[in-house]
Amino acid sequence: MNPIVRFAPSPTGQLHIGGVRTALFNYAFAKKFKGSFLLRIEDTDKERSKDEYTEQILESLAWLGFDYDEEPLKQSARSDRYKEVINHLLDTGNAYRCFASNEELEKIRQKSGSYLYPRIWRDRSKEEIDAKIINGDEYTIRMRIPIGGDISFKDLVYGKINTKCSELDDFIIARSDGSPTYNLTVVVDDNDMNISHVIRGEDHISNTPKQMLIYKALEWTIPKFGHLPMILGSDGKRLSKRHGAKGTSEYKDLGYLPDTLINYLALLGWNPGNDDEIFDFNYLKENFSLDKVNKKSAVFDNTKLEWVSSQNIFKISAAKLVDIASEFDPTWCGEGHSLEYLVKVIELIKDRIKTLSDIKENAFYFFNHPTEYDEAAMKKCWGENTNDILNSFQEELSQLDDWNSSNIDESINIFVNAINVGKGKLMQPLRIALTGALKGPSIPDLMTLLGKETCLIRFKNILKNS
Repeated sequence: MNPIVRFAPSPTGQLHIGGVRTALFNYAFAKKFKGSFLLRIEDTDKERSKDEYTEQILESLAWLGFDYDEEPLKQSARSDRYKEVINHLLDTGNAYRCFASNEELEKIRQKSGSYLYPRIWRDRSKEEIDAKIINGDEYTIRMRIPIGGDISFKDLVYGKINTKCSELDDFIIARSDGSPTYNLTVVVDDNDMNISHVIRGEDHISNTPKQMLIYKALEWTIPKFGHLPMILGSDGKRLSKRHGAKGTSEYKDLGYLPDTLINYLALLGWNPGNDDEIFDFNYLKENFSLDKVNKKSAVFDNTKLEWVSSQNIFKISAAKLVDIASEFDPTWCGEGHSLEYLVKVIELIKDRIKTLSDIKENAFYFFNHPTEYDEAAMKKCWGENTNDILNSFQEELSQLDDWNSSNIDESINIFVNAINVGKGKLMQPLRIALTGALKGPSIPDLMTLLGKETCLIRFKNILKNS
């Protein structure tokens, strides 16, 4: 059906995770049905909108791989177009000037107990309005909406949604300074961009009937609407920074891959219809549909995000991950090491990596002798005879000519059997000596990669410090 969709962020801060999810679903929908994905920068908030945020938004979308099909449209460059439409609505009687002050409206609200606009300027005479204009009195411009009847639409996610006109008021489309409001600008922009499907957060459901009234007044084609469930924090409230959510560029800096964010955010509100939670962007673009979007709000879970990240990293080949890690942090491996060595390092630590930023820490002991030893680990496994055991074993190893994983493993088994101790009595001190802590890959594999000379040096170092 070749849909035309748009993503319309405001450059008042970094692109947040909820915005990325909206962009993702729009992009996937467009690609699935061979449509177009357009970008609009809603920068009419002059005080809060900044060029640096626009740049961050564009950079984030590029990093994620969301290619838009035309040059971004900026609302700040369209003030003349908005004025044209507002004047047309005034000329056709679909909008009118309201000279009621905020103080006057507040008194009416307090007296009536209702926040709906009482339509006190809806049917004033032309002479009275002209006199106010000549006098220079401030005014807003309001839509003249039907007093009775309903506004209904079939939401692509939630189904039929019906709103009584009596629940709405003659809402403002232009402020007293002449600037247009959101509901006006979004309709004008979506019409001029030929948007066929508006896919956005469910917090906009209440705006949809108002926007439909503007479309009808202008006799424009109304797009189809689909509203996405909210993303909540662990406390059930709308996701924010206090829940640990970050801007997109921050996730990039922390070492999350674009595929990870895309994979995880797709799961926040969309059900692929199978048990496989790990998939790539191409899978999403081929299988996405709005009828698989959940109606229930999704809860953002940092632990689940880290798991998805670890799964995405694990499926990358070690050779490719070397390149990715080096681009993310060129200092992760120091200098002077062969590609073959780096690939083997990644192979040994890959199953413990959650994000790219974990690689440097987990790979440290492959390039450096431990400078510190985990005190808690030492207390846990260092007994009275540990130094003797380690010293005897390193003497055995010094005689080993063919240094490989199989021979090292055999030497370990022969040694612990010969001195009649549990294997852990040797293995745990060995691991601390080699890595500085009780963590790391298989000891025979680790020792093979480090090499005989390095291992013997590390055994001697810990014996001096224990």
